[in-house]
Amino acid sequence: MTGKLTTHVLDISIGKPASGVLVVLVRVGPNNGIVTIQSSYTNEDGRLNHPLLEGEYMKKGIYELHFYVGDYYRNRGASTEDPLFLDCVPVRFGISESDSHYHVPLLISPGGYSTYRGS
Repeated sequence: MTGKLTTHVLDISIGKPASGVLVVLVRVGPNNGIVTIQSSYTNEDGRLNHPLLEGEYMKKGIYELHFYVGDYYRNRGASTEDPLFLDCVPVRFGISESDSHYHVPLLISPGGYSTYRGS
């Protein structure tokens, strides 16, 4: 089995996938230094068109996904708050098994979010 890291974003305020959300993956190193690995936008289904990590790039370690939900809500014209309550949602997680599938979904609304380890 080849390990991989995937994500998707659901906007629970409208009950639909959140398309056009910028997702940035970073690896957290010693002393909390970060290295950006890649970035991509969610598609119409709220998913990325490819795994964030896969195969030989799927390594044990600490990672963060940065979800730029503020831009998503501004582009939808859904909020007039300035500044927005949520702008960038960081989710820090660990990968301990490089041959497993890690799925990190994000459920968003203008006033809150939730995440979990999916399948």
